Amino acid sequence: MVKRALSASVVGLVASCFATAALSQGLPKNEEVRATGKFKISNSLAYAPFEYVDEAGKPVGLDIELADAVAHALGAELEIVRMPFASQIPSLASERTKVAWATFSVTPERLKQVDFITFLSAATVFVVPAENASKFKSKDDLCGTSIAVQTGSAADFAADKLNEDCKSSGRAEIKKSIYPEQKDAIQAVLTERVVGRLDDSTAAGYYASESNGKMVVVPGSYFPTPLGVAVAKGDSASAEMMRAVLQKVMDDGTYEKIIDKFNMATSAVSKSEIITSADQLPK
Repeated sequence: MVKRALSASVVGLVASCFATAALSQGLPKNEEVRATGKFKISNSLAYAPFEYVDEAGKPVGLDIELADAVAHALGAELEIVRMPFASQIPSLASERTKVAWATFSVTPERLKQVDFITFLSAATVFVVPAENASKFKSKDDLCGTSIAVQTGSAADFAADKLNEDCKSSGRAEIKKSIYPEQKDAIQAVLTERVVGRLDDSTAAGYYASESNGKMVVVPGSYFPTPLGVAVAKGDSASAEMMRAVLQKVMDDGTYEKIIDKFNMATSAVSKSEIITSADQLPK
């Protein structure tokens, strides 16, 4: 378990408490936040640039900064329960946390288990070593290719959909390799165990820029979808709390500053929404 808290002088702390209390007035809070004064989330801390641990051992990333902003707006202390990405949605049923905070792609399959509160939008893209980029000019070029995905991610589902297209057009099937974390999928490409990997357009651009030109995103984006945090199915108190507080940080400019810091403006949204049914997804 990783805890983050702000430090300050006694005078500054007292002033901050009054300011935070005023800031949080009017925002709905679930029972856990009201009872404990803590905003507790599950997170993998293993998916840069959204969530990871820096060289000093500190949790950082876009999701972490947004979660900090949300905790501050709620007048609560952020507490991070670290767990693998694939375990976060199942863990909501046990109430270990009320909120699973990752950049979950909102899919019909996941909506059978949880409800989502949106804060970004993205599509799936294909990333390959720069020397292989010219081989991939369209979606058809992915057929017959060995592709890495993170288990349970939107890329995992996208690979299956793309493979159905390959089969229906009489092309060779995609060879999908599943890895527990995104870093493992990246390593599979670097060690040439696979030709490339599928990833959200948000993170893919970050990793490509960090590779100093060694990895590139090839043309084509697939299955645009909302991204959000997850709460247990039917947990309307936590869902409305998250919608209201995310909308607040969007409206007061905090969200924009964090989004711009991580070069995610193309995936930003202006309205947070609660999604409980596949009928609400883009057609």
